[in-house]
Amino acid sequence: MTEVIVLPGASSAEGIAAGGEATFYAGDLLRGDIFRGDLQRGTAERFIDAPDGRRAMGMAADDANELLFVAGFLTGQGYVYDTRSGATVASYQFGNSPTSLVNDVALTPDGAWFTESRQARLYFVPVSQAGVPEATFRTLVVSGPAADIAVGKGNLNGIQATPDGRTLIVAHSVNAQLYTVDPATGASATIAGVSLPDVDGIVLEAERLWAVQNRSNQVSQIRLAPDLTSGVVEKVITSDLFQVPTTAARFGSRLAVVNSKIENHFPPDADQ
Repeated sequence: MTEVIVLPGASSAEGIAAGGEATFYAGDLLRGDIFRGDLQRGTAERFIDAPDGRRAMGMAADDANELLFVAGFLTGQGYVYDTRSGATVASYQFGNSPTSLVNDVALTPDGAWFTESRQARLYFVPVSQAGVPEATFRTLVVSGPAADIAVGKGNLNGIQATPDGRTLIVAHSVNAQLYTVDPATGASATIAGVSLPDVDGIVLEAERLWAVQNRSNQVSQIRLAPDLTSGVVEKVITSDLFQVPTTAARFGSRLAVVNSKIENHFPPDADQ
């Protein structure tokens, strides 16, 4: 399997989503374009030429309904694309810059949750049983320790959901913590025993979680307690190929990790 897959012509990168089999989707953060690739073949090509003004941060693919949900960064927006045609299915104005930074997405059986990094809240887009995103979204105010927000910083970041959708797990970049959030009430609780400086995107599979730590240039593999009250870091993954990784997607026994190339500057200025 190819170790490095280039997004040809991209100006930047940030999010990734696993599609069916070896298919993945990745975004050009600053242009909003979406690339589609094949992990086995080691190839990628531009799939969606996004309209001017869009951005592409975290994303999640709903294969059953052929939808791709994308967080819109500082636009305060979220987008839904058709993974067959690339057409825009829906767009949402969750918040407004500079008080909004829509960061990442997680799917549940009922819809998609988006993280808001500059306020203590999450956004939910319901999806009907027919697989159609509803026109209106819901805002969930987060309370408890996850609601500790530093002004102007990237706070609530990566997000995942348990298979039944009854519990959300969010990564808090400033606090270097993982929290559970009740999607009905917004109440949060700390997942004890885990400190994750620079935590960004997260991947959840059963009781194991992978946390990408961007400027730390590593991915921590964590074993969670069955009740999600605590966790233990089992392993730390590093690589000479990492150039500020931001998030990841799971493909069988492998992780596909996005290199943002942000290094010490923004926009990115790394060597490739």
